[in-house]
Amino acid sequence: MSDALPASRLTLPAPAKLNRMLHITGRRADGYHELQTLFQFLDHGDTLHLAPRDDGEIRLTPGIAGVAPEKNLIVRAARRLQAESGCPMGADIHLEKRLPMGGGLGGGSSDAATTLLGLDALWGLGLSLERLAALGLALGADVPVFVHGHAAWAEGIGERLTPVTLDTPWFVVVHPGIEVATPAVFRAPELTRHTPPITMARALQGGASSWRNDCEATVRALYPPVAAALDWLSERAPSMLTGTGACVFARLATEEQADWLLAAIGERWQAFKARGLNRSPLHDVLDR
Repeated sequence: MSDALPASRLTLPAPAKLNRMLHITGRRADGYHELQTLFQFLDHGDTLHLAPRDDGEIRLTPGIAGVAPEKNLIVRAARRLQAESGCPMGADIHLEKRLPMGGGLGGGSSDAATTLLGLDALWGLGLSLERLAALGLALGADVPVFVHGHAAWAEGIGERLTPVTLDTPWFVVVHPGIEVATPAVFRAPELTRHTPPITMARALQGGASSWRNDCEATVRALYPPVAAALDWLSERAPSMLTGTGACVFARLATEEQADWLLAAIGERWQAFKARGLNRSPLHDVLDR
């Protein structure tokens, strides 16, 4: 991190991610699953506005229905950073929420990572990305990739990251109007859990046409609206589930094709277009 003086306030993106592929290679004794996945960012996501307070309070607006403040990943990230650094400062944080909850786009994890990086800058702490990523891992397995800010091959529970450079097509992302419960997917007896591990080089050499998501068949069976959206999209472009869903995405070569597909979707589902990115827009803003 830089040695610049603390900022007075910051407006920062919290980008979405896609899992371009997701293999489940085993189940650990602690109940977590071993994964191999490719993370890529999108130029679409939430926005956080952060301003410092001198009274140590962390105040988040607006509240999220059904999520108590102490359970919110933004608040938890801020308080964890306070505890780790001993910083007496607080923050007012305003969230512009665009990403659906339970969508597989990493919205909560991205919000937490943006909070960690933003408050590190706002409070003038100068913690390393490695230290911030370790703090983030305690909040969720997807937080470290957002902290490091580069497309990545991930293993373990998603925390062992190797930066990669992926193709950057356009995507149309569809939310089928439901929320998928990730624990239910990973508890499902029919879930594929023993895909043979592959090397990162083999995954990248295979290319996007060979990538798949091991959760997709189970999510299709448990959540018919996801299956319907995937079936519709797959007739028009190469399509896949991201994470455990509920969002699905189509890969397109040009923005014009993405616009055409969005127009075809119309009012059928909530949907947006976005470009794939190898570097998080959060890091672009912080570097400026």
